[in-house]
Amino acid sequence: MITGFFIFSQKGDVLVSRVFREGIKRSISDVFRIQVISNVDVRSPVLTLGSTSFLHIRSGQLWIVAVTRSNVDASLVFESLYKFLNFLKNYLNIPLNKSIQEIDVKLNFTLIYELLDEAFDFGYPQSMDLSSAQNYIASQPIKAPQPTLKNSSVPDLTSDATKQATSDIPWRGRGIKYRKNEVYLDVYEDVNLLMSADGSILRSYVEGHIQMKTHLTGMPECKFGLNDSLMLDSNSNGGAFNEKLNSKSIPKAAAGAVSLENCKFHQCVDLQNYDSERVIKFIPPDGDFELMSYRAVENINLPFKISPTVTSLGKFKVEYQIVIRSLFPNKLFATDVSLRIPVPPGTMKTSIQTSSGKSKFLPEESSIQWKFNKFVGNAEHSFSAEIELSQALQNSANTNGNGSNIALRNSPIADAGSNLLTWSKPPISLSFGLNMFSCSGLVVRFLKVTDTANNKYKTIKWVKYLSKAGSYEIRY
Repeated sequence: MITGFFIFSQKGDVLVSRVFREGIKRSISDVFRIQVISNVDVRSPVLTLGSTSFLHIRSGQLWIVAVTRSNVDASLVFESLYKFLNFLKNYLNIPLNKSIQEIDVKLNFTLIYELLDEAFDFGYPQSMDLSSAQNYIASQPIKAPQPTLKNSSVPDLTSDATKQATSDIPWRGRGIKYRKNEVYLDVYEDVNLLMSADGSILRSYVEGHIQMKTHLTGMPECKFGLNDSLMLDSNSNGGAFNEKLNSKSIPKAAAGAVSLENCKFHQCVDLQNYDSERVIKFIPPDGDFELMSYRAVENINLPFKISPTVTSLGKFKVEYQIVIRSLFPNKLFATDVSLRIPVPPGTMKTSIQTSSGKSKFLPEESSIQWKFNKFVGNAEHSFSAEIELSQALQNSANTNGNGSNIALRNSPIADAGSNLLTWSKPPISLSFGLNMFSCSGLVVRFLKVTDTANNKYKTIKWVKYLSKAGSYEIRY
Protein backbone atom coordinates (compact mmCIF):
# COMPACT_ATOMS: atom_id res chain seq x y z
CA MET A 1 0.00 0.00 0.00
CA ILE A 2 2.79 2.45 0.98
CA THR A 3 5.84 2.65 -1.27
CA GLY A 4 8.02 4.75 1.04
CA PHE A 5 8.06 6.40 4.47
CA PHE A 6 9.92 9.55 5.54
CA ILE A 7 10.28 11.79 8.58
CA PHE A 8 11.48 15.33 7.84
CA SER A 9 12.73 18.00 10.20
CA GLN A 10 11.37 21.54 10.17
CA LYS A 11 14.12 22.56 7.73
CA GLY A 12 13.46 19.65 5.40
CA ASP A 13 16.30 17.37 6.50
CA VAL A 14 15.53 13.67 6.17
CA LEU A 15 15.66 12.11 9.65
CA VAL A 16 14.16 8.70 8.81
CA SER A 17 13.62 7.08 5.42
CA ARG A 18 12.42 3.64 4.42
CA VAL A 19 11.64 2.48 0.87
CA PHE A 20 9.36 -0.56 0.94
CA ARG A 21 9.03 -1.18 -2.81
CA GLU A 22 10.73 -0.49 -6.08
CA GLY A 23 9.62 2.52 -8.06
CA ILE A 24 11.03 5.36 -5.98
CA LYS A 25 14.47 6.37 -4.76
CA ARG A 26 15.50 8.08 -1.56
CA SER A 27 16.15 11.22 -3.61
CA ILE A 28 12.37 11.61 -4.00
CA SER A 29 12.53 13.32 -0.61
CA ASP A 30 13.90 16.39 -2.41
CA VAL A 31 10.61 16.67 -4.30
CA PHE A 32 8.59 16.83 -1.09
CA ARG A 33 10.99 19.31 0.50
CA ILE A 34 10.78 21.67 -2.48
CA GLN A 35 7.08 21.27 -3.28
CA VAL A 36 5.67 21.25 0.27
CA ILE A 37 8.09 22.19 3.06
CA SER A 38 9.62 25.13 1.20
CA ASN A 39 6.28 26.25 -0.22
CA VAL A 40 4.32 28.11 2.46
CA ASP A 41 1.26 28.32 0.21
CA VAL A 42 0.69 24.54 0.26
CA ARG A 43 -2.02 23.60 2.74
CA SER A 44 -3.31 20.28 1.39
CA PRO A 45 -2.12 17.10 3.17
CA VAL A 46 -1.97 15.33 -0.21
CA LEU A 47 0.36 16.21 -3.09
CA THR A 48 0.11 14.28 -6.36
CA LEU A 49 2.74 14.63 -9.07
CA GLY A 50 2.12 12.30 -11.98
CA SER A 51 1.67 8.80 -10.58
CA THR A 52 3.34 9.62 -7.25
CA SER A 53 1.37 10.85 -4.24
CA PHE A 54 2.74 12.30 -1.00
CA LEU A 55 0.45 12.09 2.06
CA HIS A 56 1.68 13.80 5.21
CA ILE A 57 0.75 14.64 8.78
CA ARG A 58 2.48 16.92 11.31
CA SER A 59 3.76 16.30 14.82
CA GLY A 60 5.09 19.55 16.19
CA GLN A 61 7.80 20.69 13.77
CA LEU A 62 8.17 17.25 12.14
CA TRP A 63 6.70 16.09 8.84
CA ILE A 64 5.65 12.43 8.71
CA VAL A 65 5.20 11.41 5.07
CA ALA A 66 3.95 8.35 3.20
CA VAL A 67 4.74 8.02 -0.51
CA THR A 68 2.68 5.82 -2.81
CA ARG A 69 2.65 5.12 -6.53
CA SER A 70 -0.62 3.18 -6.55
CA ASN A 71 -4.26 4.19 -6.32
CA VAL A 72 -4.75 3.65 -2.58
CA ASP A 73 -7.45 4.75 -0.17
CA ALA A 74 -6.08 7.98 1.32
CA SER A 75 -8.07 7.54 4.54
CA LEU A 76 -6.35 4.20 5.18
CA VAL A 77 -2.94 5.78 4.66
CA PHE A 78 -3.70 8.63 7.07
CA GLU A 79 -5.09 6.17 9.61
CA SER A 80 -1.85 4.16 9.38
CA LEU A 81 0.28 7.29 9.81
CA TYR A 82 -1.63 8.41 12.91
CA LYS A 83 -1.52 4.89 14.37
CA PHE A 84 2.23 4.71 13.83
CA LEU A 85 2.66 8.16 15.38
CA ASN A 86 0.77 7.07 18.52
CA PHE A 87 2.67 3.76 18.48
CA LEU A 88 5.94 5.69 18.42
CA LYS A 89 4.83 8.06 21.20
CA ASN A 90 3.80 5.17 23.42
CA TYR A 91 7.12 3.41 22.89
CA LEU A 92 9.13 6.57 23.57
CA ASN A 93 7.01 7.33 26.67
CA ILE A 94 5.77 10.59 25.16
CA PRO A 95 2.20 11.63 26.15
CA LEU A 96 -0.25 11.44 23.25
CA ASN A 97 -1.10 15.13 23.66
CA LYS A 98 2.57 16.09 23.23
CA SER A 99 4.56 16.32 20.01
CA ILE A 100 7.62 14.32 19.05
CA GLN A 101 10.68 16.56 18.80
CA GLU A 102 13.59 16.35 16.39
CA ILE A 103 15.95 15.39 19.23
CA ASP A 104 13.70 12.42 20.09
CA VAL A 105 14.02 11.10 16.54
CA LYS A 106 17.79 11.61 16.38
CA LEU A 107 18.39 9.86 19.70
CA ASN A 108 16.10 6.95 18.84
CA PHE A 109 16.51 6.56 15.08
CA THR A 110 17.64 2.92 15.43
CA LEU A 111 14.58 2.12 17.51
CA ILE A 112 12.33 3.92 15.03
CA TYR A 113 13.64 1.75 12.19
CA GLU A 114 12.87 -1.37 14.24
CA LEU A 115 9.36 -0.09 14.95
CA LEU A 116 8.90 0.69 11.24
CA ASP A 117 9.82 -2.88 10.31
CA GLU A 118 7.28 -4.21 12.81
CA ALA A 119 4.53 -1.76 11.85
CA PHE A 120 4.80 -2.16 8.05
CA ASP A 121 5.47 -5.28 6.00
CA PHE A 122 6.24 -4.48 2.36
CA GLY A 123 4.29 -1.26 2.87
CA TYR A 124 1.21 -2.90 4.38
CA PRO A 125 0.26 -1.92 7.96
CA GLN A 126 0.72 -4.66 10.55
CA SER A 127 0.12 -4.94 14.28
CA MET A 128 1.06 -1.82 16.24
CA ASP A 129 0.39 -3.34 19.66
CA LEU A 130 2.76 -1.92 22.26
CA SER A 131 2.78 -4.90 24.64
CA SER A 132 3.78 -7.40 21.96
CA ALA A 133 6.35 -5.10 20.34
CA GLN A 134 8.19 -4.61 23.62
CA ASN A 135 9.02 -8.31 23.77
CA TYR A 136 10.87 -8.62 20.48
CA ILE A 137 12.44 -5.18 20.02
CA ALA A 138 15.81 -5.12 21.76
CA SER A 139 16.44 -1.35 21.58
CA GLN A 140 15.29 0.75 24.50
CA PRO A 141 14.07 4.36 24.21
CA ILE A 142 16.53 7.15 25.00
CA LYS A 143 15.19 10.24 26.72
CA ALA A 144 16.37 13.77 26.00
CA PRO A 145 18.27 15.80 27.13
CA GLN A 146 20.26 13.24 29.12
CA PRO A 147 20.25 10.09 27.03
CA THR A 148 20.57 6.94 29.08
CA LEU A 149 20.34 3.44 27.74
CA LYS A 150 18.54 1.13 30.11
CA ASN A 151 20.31 -2.11 30.90
CA SER A 152 18.65 -5.02 29.18
CA SER A 153 19.45 -8.63 28.57
CA VAL A 154 19.53 -8.97 24.81
CA PRO A 155 19.74 -12.77 24.70
CA ASP A 156 16.67 -13.12 26.94
CA LEU A 157 14.74 -10.56 24.88
CA THR A 158 15.64 -12.34 21.68
CA SER A 159 14.60 -15.66 23.11
CA ASP A 160 11.26 -14.30 24.32
CA ALA A 161 10.71 -12.54 21.01
CA THR A 162 11.28 -15.74 19.05
CA LYS A 163 8.84 -17.66 21.19
CA GLN A 164 6.16 -14.99 20.95
CA ALA A 165 6.58 -14.29 17.24
CA THR A 166 6.16 -17.99 16.40
CA SER A 167 3.27 -18.60 18.80
CA ASP A 168 -0.44 -18.46 18.03
CA ILE A 169 -0.91 -15.50 20.40
CA PRO A 170 1.69 -12.85 19.56
CA TRP A 171 -0.45 -10.16 21.24
CA ARG A 172 0.21 -11.56 24.73
CA GLY A 173 3.58 -12.06 26.36
CA ARG A 174 4.59 -14.99 28.49
CA GLY A 175 5.26 -15.03 32.21
CA ILE A 176 2.75 -12.31 33.14
CA LYS A 177 1.96 -12.29 36.86
CA TYR A 178 -0.38 -10.27 39.08
CA ARG A 179 -1.18 -10.50 42.76
CA LYS A 180 -4.89 -10.19 41.95
CA ASN A 181 -6.57 -11.19 38.70
CA GLU A 182 -8.90 -8.40 37.57
CA VAL A 183 -10.98 -7.72 34.45
CA TYR A 184 -12.61 -4.35 33.75
CA LEU A 185 -15.22 -4.32 31.00
CA ASP A 186 -16.77 -1.04 29.81
CA VAL A 187 -19.59 -0.82 27.27
CA TYR A 188 -19.41 2.59 25.57
CA GLU A 189 -22.31 3.75 23.39
CA ASP A 190 -23.04 6.90 21.37
CA VAL A 191 -26.74 7.33 20.68
CA ASN A 192 -27.71 9.30 17.58
CA LEU A 193 -31.16 10.73 16.90
CA LEU A 194 -32.84 12.98 14.38
CA MET A 195 -36.48 13.75 15.18
CA SER A 196 -38.84 15.67 12.92
CA ALA A 197 -41.01 18.59 13.96
CA ASP A 198 -44.08 16.33 14.26
CA GLY A 199 -42.29 14.01 16.69
CA SER A 200 -41.54 11.15 14.31
CA ILE A 201 -38.08 9.59 14.36
CA LEU A 202 -36.23 10.14 11.09
CA ARG A 203 -33.03 8.42 12.16
CA SER A 204 -31.85 6.65 15.30
CA TYR A 205 -28.93 4.32 15.85
CA VAL A 206 -26.26 3.45 18.37
CA GLU A 207 -22.54 3.12 17.71
CA GLY A 208 -20.79 1.26 20.48
CA HIS A 209 -17.63 -0.51 21.46
CA ILE A 210 -16.54 -2.74 24.32
CA GLN A 211 -13.32 -1.71 26.02
CA MET A 212 -11.47 -4.12 28.28
CA LYS A 213 -8.64 -3.77 30.76
CA THR A 214 -7.12 -7.02 31.95
CA HIS A 215 -4.68 -7.74 34.77
CA LEU A 216 -4.50 -11.52 34.48
CA THR A 217 -1.77 -13.98 35.38
CA GLY A 218 -0.55 -16.57 32.91
CA MET A 219 -2.39 -17.43 29.71
CA PRO A 220 -6.11 -17.42 30.59
CA GLU A 221 -9.00 -17.99 28.19
CA CYS A 222 -12.07 -15.75 28.35
CA LYS A 223 -15.56 -16.64 27.19
CA PHE A 224 -17.86 -13.73 26.64
CA GLY A 225 -21.60 -13.65 25.92
CA LEU A 226 -24.07 -10.89 25.06
CA ASN A 227 -27.82 -10.79 24.65
CA ASP A 228 -27.46 -10.70 20.89
CA SER A 229 -30.52 -12.36 19.33
CA LEU A 230 -28.52 -15.25 17.90
CA MET A 231 -26.44 -15.67 21.03
CA LEU A 232 -29.53 -16.18 23.19
CA ASP A 233 -30.77 -18.99 20.98
CA SER A 234 -27.77 -21.18 21.77
CA ASN A 235 -26.83 -19.87 25.21
CA SER A 236 -30.11 -19.52 27.04
CA ASN A 237 -28.64 -21.50 29.94
CA GLY A 238 -25.18 -19.92 29.86
CA GLY A 239 -23.38 -19.03 33.06
CA ALA A 240 -24.73 -15.85 34.59
CA PHE A 241 -22.27 -13.05 35.26
CA ASN A 242 -23.19 -10.41 37.79
CA GLU A 243 -26.92 -10.77 37.12
CA LYS A 244 -27.89 -8.65 40.13
CA LEU A 245 -25.73 -5.79 38.87
CA ASN A 246 -27.09 -6.11 35.36
CA SER A 247 -30.72 -6.12 36.47
CA LYS A 248 -30.18 -2.78 38.18
CA SER A 249 -27.99 -1.24 35.51
CA ILE A 250 -30.01 -1.61 32.35
CA PRO A 251 -33.53 -0.58 31.35
CA LYS A 252 -36.29 -3.17 31.29
CA ALA A 253 -36.52 -2.75 27.53
CA ALA A 254 -33.04 -4.24 27.28
CA ALA A 255 -34.05 -7.54 28.88
CA GLY A 256 -34.73 -9.10 25.47
CA ALA A 257 -32.38 -9.81 22.62
CA VAL A 258 -30.78 -7.10 20.53
CA SER A 259 -29.66 -7.17 16.93
CA LEU A 260 -26.10 -6.01 16.29
CA GLU A 261 -24.63 -4.98 12.96
CA ASN A 262 -21.12 -4.30 11.62
CA CYS A 263 -19.45 -6.20 14.45
CA LYS A 264 -15.65 -5.93 14.41
CA PHE A 265 -13.48 -7.91 16.81
CA HIS A 266 -9.96 -7.61 18.16
CA GLN A 267 -7.45 -9.98 16.58
CA CYS A 268 -7.34 -12.00 19.81
CA VAL A 269 -10.93 -13.22 19.32
CA ASP A 270 -11.27 -16.78 18.04
CA LEU A 271 -14.02 -16.65 15.42
CA GLN A 272 -13.59 -20.24 14.23
CA ASN A 273 -16.73 -21.51 15.98
CA TYR A 274 -18.45 -18.16 16.42
CA ASP A 275 -21.22 -18.82 13.87
CA SER A 276 -22.19 -22.12 15.50
CA GLU A 277 -21.63 -21.37 19.20
CA ARG A 278 -22.24 -17.59 19.19
CA VAL A 279 -19.77 -17.23 22.05
CA ILE A 280 -16.78 -14.91 21.90
CA LYS A 281 -13.64 -16.78 22.96
CA PHE A 282 -10.29 -15.09 23.33
CA ILE A 283 -6.98 -14.98 25.16
CA PRO A 284 -6.79 -11.28 26.01
CA PRO A 285 -3.80 -8.96 25.62
CA ASP A 286 -2.37 -7.54 28.81
CA GLY A 287 -3.72 -4.09 29.65
CA ASP A 288 -6.20 -1.93 27.73
CA PHE A 289 -7.68 -2.93 24.37
CA GLU A 290 -10.91 -2.67 22.38
CA LEU A 291 -12.57 -6.08 22.29
CA MET A 292 -15.22 -5.27 19.69
CA SER A 293 -17.23 -2.51 18.05
CA TYR A 294 -20.80 -2.68 16.79
CA ARG A 295 -23.82 -0.78 15.53
CA ALA A 296 -27.48 -1.14 16.53
CA VAL A 297 -30.43 0.35 14.64
CA GLU A 298 -33.47 -1.44 16.08
CA ASN A 299 -35.39 -0.86 19.33
CA ILE A 300 -33.17 1.96 20.53
CA ASN A 301 -33.75 3.05 24.14
CA LEU A 302 -33.84 6.84 23.91
CA PRO A 303 -32.83 8.37 27.26
CA PHE A 304 -34.51 11.76 26.68
CA LYS A 305 -37.65 13.05 24.99
CA ILE A 306 -37.72 16.72 23.96
CA SER A 307 -40.96 18.45 22.96
CA PRO A 308 -40.35 21.92 21.49
CA THR A 309 -42.88 24.51 20.37
CA VAL A 310 -41.49 27.57 18.60
CA THR A 311 -43.90 30.34 17.58
CA SER A 312 -43.18 33.51 15.62
CA LEU A 313 -44.81 36.59 17.14
CA GLY A 314 -44.60 38.84 14.12
CA LYS A 315 -41.39 39.56 12.24
CA PHE A 316 -39.18 40.36 15.21
CA LYS A 317 -40.23 38.16 18.13
CA VAL A 318 -40.09 34.41 18.74
CA GLU A 319 -41.58 32.44 21.62
CA TYR A 320 -40.10 29.11 22.81
CA GLN A 321 -41.83 26.44 24.90
CA ILE A 322 -39.66 23.34 25.47
CA VAL A 323 -40.21 20.33 27.70
CA ILE A 324 -37.47 17.76 28.32
CA ARG A 325 -38.23 14.45 30.00
CA SER A 326 -35.84 11.70 31.07
CA LEU A 327 -36.97 8.20 30.07
CA PHE A 328 -34.49 6.17 32.12
CA PRO A 329 -35.18 4.76 35.64
CA ASN A 330 -35.28 7.21 38.53
CA LYS A 331 -32.42 5.44 40.32
CA LEU A 332 -30.08 6.66 37.57
CA PHE A 333 -29.03 10.19 36.67
CA ALA A 334 -27.41 11.87 33.69
CA THR A 335 -24.56 14.36 33.99
CA ASP A 336 -23.48 17.38 31.95
CA VAL A 337 -26.86 17.64 30.21
CA SER A 338 -26.85 20.58 27.83
CA LEU A 339 -29.40 21.79 25.27
CA ARG A 340 -28.37 24.17 22.51
CA ILE A 341 -31.43 26.11 21.38
CA PRO A 342 -30.84 28.13 18.19
CA VAL A 343 -32.13 31.69 17.93
CA PRO A 344 -32.33 33.92 14.83
CA PRO A 345 -29.23 35.96 13.94
CA GLY A 346 -29.55 39.49 15.23
CA THR A 347 -31.22 38.50 18.50
CA MET A 348 -30.43 41.14 21.11
CA LYS A 349 -32.97 40.63 23.90
CA THR A 350 -34.05 37.43 25.65
CA SER A 351 -36.48 36.72 28.47
CA ILE A 352 -35.96 33.18 29.82
CA GLN A 353 -37.73 31.14 32.50
CA THR A 354 -36.81 27.56 33.47
CA SER A 355 -38.16 25.12 36.05
CA SER A 356 -34.63 23.87 36.75
CA GLY A 357 -31.09 24.15 35.47
CA LYS A 358 -29.20 27.20 34.28
CA SER A 359 -29.68 29.08 31.02
CA LYS A 360 -27.41 31.46 29.16
CA PHE A 361 -27.75 33.45 25.95
CA LEU A 362 -24.74 33.05 23.65
CA PRO A 363 -24.99 35.82 21.03
CA GLU A 364 -21.74 34.81 19.31
CA GLU A 365 -23.26 31.36 18.62
CA SER A 366 -26.84 32.57 18.01
CA SER A 367 -28.13 30.13 20.60
CA ILE A 368 -29.34 29.70 24.17
CA GLN A 369 -27.68 27.08 26.36
CA TRP A 370 -29.77 25.25 28.95
CA LYS A 371 -27.61 23.17 31.28
CA PHE A 372 -28.10 20.63 34.07
CA ASN A 373 -25.24 19.34 36.16
CA LYS A 374 -27.41 16.41 37.19
CA PHE A 375 -30.66 15.18 35.62
CA VAL A 376 -32.40 12.36 37.50
CA GLY A 377 -34.44 9.67 35.82
CA ASN A 378 -38.17 9.88 35.18
CA ALA A 379 -38.15 13.67 35.62
CA GLU A 380 -39.50 16.54 33.54
CA HIS A 381 -38.40 20.15 33.24
CA SER A 382 -39.70 23.06 31.19
CA PHE A 383 -38.16 26.02 29.41
CA SER A 384 -39.89 29.14 28.13
CA ALA A 385 -38.35 32.13 26.45
CA GLU A 386 -39.22 35.12 24.35
CA ILE A 387 -36.55 36.60 22.15
CA GLU A 388 -36.54 39.89 20.28
CA LEU A 389 -34.41 41.02 17.36
CA SER A 390 -32.32 44.15 17.63
CA GLN A 391 -34.06 47.53 17.52
CA ALA A 392 -31.79 48.53 14.65
CA LEU A 393 -33.26 45.79 12.49
CA GLN A 394 -36.77 46.89 13.31
CA ASN A 395 -35.93 50.50 12.47
CA SER A 396 -34.31 49.30 9.26
CA ALA A 397 -37.50 47.53 8.26
CA ASN A 398 -39.66 50.51 9.18
CA THR A 399 -37.54 52.96 7.18
CA ASN A 400 -36.97 50.67 4.23
CA GLY A 401 -37.00 52.63 1.00
CA ASN A 402 -36.08 56.14 2.22
CA GLY A 403 -32.32 55.55 1.89
CA SER A 404 -31.46 56.48 5.48
CA ASN A 405 -30.40 52.96 6.43
CA ILE A 406 -28.78 51.70 3.25
CA ALA A 407 -25.60 50.60 5.03
CA LEU A 408 -27.54 48.66 7.65
CA ARG A 409 -29.89 47.07 5.13
CA ASN A 410 -26.94 45.82 3.13
CA SER A 411 -25.18 44.34 6.17
CA PRO A 412 -25.27 40.57 6.81
CA ILE A 413 -27.13 40.96 10.09
CA ALA A 414 -29.92 42.89 8.41
CA ASP A 415 -30.22 40.30 5.67
CA ALA A 416 -30.38 37.50 8.23
CA GLY A 417 -32.92 39.10 10.49
CA SER A 418 -35.11 41.08 8.11
CA ASN A 419 -37.76 38.38 8.18
CA LEU A 420 -38.10 35.36 10.45
CA LEU A 421 -39.66 33.45 7.57
CA THR A 422 -36.22 33.21 5.98
CA TRP A 423 -34.63 31.76 9.13
CA SER A 424 -33.42 28.20 8.50
CA LYS A 425 -34.33 27.00 12.03
CA PRO A 426 -31.36 24.77 12.90
CA PRO A 427 -32.36 21.81 15.10
CA ILE A 428 -32.10 21.77 18.88
CA SER A 429 -29.13 19.65 19.94
CA LEU A 430 -28.63 17.72 23.18
CA SER A 431 -25.47 16.44 24.85
CA PHE A 432 -25.26 14.28 27.98
CA GLY A 433 -23.47 11.47 29.77
CA LEU A 434 -25.32 8.57 31.38
CA ASN A 435 -23.75 5.75 33.40
CA MET A 436 -25.17 2.24 33.80
CA PHE A 437 -27.60 2.61 30.90
CA SER A 438 -27.49 0.76 27.59
CA CYS A 439 -29.21 2.63 24.76
CA SER A 440 -28.99 -0.37 22.43
CA GLY A 441 -30.23 -2.77 25.11
CA LEU A 442 -26.95 -4.67 25.01
CA VAL A 443 -26.27 -6.68 28.16
CA VAL A 444 -23.22 -8.65 29.26
CA ARG A 445 -24.76 -12.03 30.05
CA PHE A 446 -21.62 -13.79 31.19
CA LEU A 447 -17.85 -13.53 31.28
CA LYS A 448 -15.86 -16.60 32.27
CA VAL A 449 -12.11 -16.62 32.81
CA THR A 450 -10.33 -19.98 33.03
CA ASP A 451 -6.76 -21.24 32.94
CA THR A 452 -6.01 -24.86 32.09
CA ALA A 453 -2.83 -24.66 34.17
CA ASN A 454 -4.69 -23.54 37.30
CA ASN A 455 -7.99 -25.09 38.38
CA LYS A 456 -8.35 -22.58 41.23
CA TYR A 457 -8.08 -19.52 38.99
CA LYS A 458 -10.03 -16.66 40.61
CA THR A 459 -10.88 -13.40 38.90
CA ILE A 460 -12.49 -10.15 40.05
CA LYS A 461 -14.76 -8.78 37.30
CA TRP A 462 -16.15 -5.29 36.85
CA VAL A 463 -18.76 -4.23 34.28
CA LYS A 464 -19.83 -0.69 33.47
CA TYR A 465 -22.20 0.80 30.88
CA LEU A 466 -21.59 4.36 29.65
CA SER A 467 -23.89 6.12 27.17
CA LYS A 468 -23.52 9.59 25.74
CA ALA A 469 -25.03 11.68 22.98
CA GLY A 470 -23.58 11.48 19.52
CA SER A 471 -25.71 13.61 17.20
CA TYR A 472 -28.95 14.08 19.16
CA GLU A 473 -31.08 16.62 17.28
CA ILE A 474 -34.74 17.65 17.32
CA ARG A 475 -36.37 19.75 14.64
CA TYR A 476 -39.28 22.14 15.30
